[in-house]
Amino acid sequence: METQKPNVGAATAKQPKNEGSNVRGIKNAFLVIVVCFIVALLLFIFWFGHDMHFDEAGHPQDLWGTIYKGGFIVPILQTLFLTVIVLSVERWIALSSAKGKGSISKFVANVKACLKKNDIAGAQALCAKQKGSVAAVVSAALVRYEEMDKNTVLSKEQKIATLQKEVEEATALEMPALQQNLPIVATLTTLGTLVGLLGTVMGMIKSFQALSASGAPDATELSTGISEALINTAFGIATGAFAVISYNFYTNKIDNLTYAIDEIGFSIVQTFAATH
Repeated sequence: METQKPNVGAATAKQPKNEGSNVRGIKNAFLVIVVCFIVALLLFIFWFGHDMHFDEAGHPQDLWGTIYKGGFIVPILQTLFLTVIVLSVERWIALSSAKGKGSISKFVANVKACLKKNDIAGAQALCAKQKGSVAAVVSAALVRYEEMDKNTVLSKEQKIATLQKEVEEATALEMPALQQNLPIVATLTTLGTLVGLLGTVMGMIKSFQALSASGAPDATELSTGISEALINTAFGIATGAFAVISYNFYTNKIDNLTYAIDEIGFSIVQTFAATH
């Protein structure tokens, strides 16, 4: 038995390991937030606050001027809103690369057909053509499949366990990249609403301060406070709503990819068990 151990190590050493996920995407979301804040601040100062949007008395003449009256909370809300948009687009691109070049369901069906014929080379050719996360997991499993097929040291149960472990490891390598940046989008669903509520409260405080002034209330201060409250409410609701839609949409797409990976991984293991 001692002379057989080096053969196991040699077989394991020959196994090519994935060095990283096949999913493209933005790795540092903090830079996205910083860039979005700079863009939001520039818009707030140089566009919304431009003199052409106000009359000589400083009253807003259009929607842009009214947004400017929302106060300093507006750039923060715009930063959150822009961040949701950018990360949503980024997830679309990333999950499109994870999906690969063709239909996932068709790819899974074709690979299963190759497995039934024990055509491992044909299944590998399909993986090379499809690309993406599902194909990467299948390709890694098929490489291990061929190794276990040639292995004369391990028992059948050990081979099946090794094959299952390979599928799990390859899947674990892809999952973090699929879910990357989605926790930030999930956080913005609540944070956008709360920041909008904060701006609403601050605007109402200004309005009540104008009403509580001695004598006739200052109409300008009153309208400014109401504008600030409503603008911040609108931005907060829009940010939260868009973030919820984006998060649920991409979570569903990831679930579909995960289901495809589980299905084809199970098929590979079961085919090996049935044919050996």
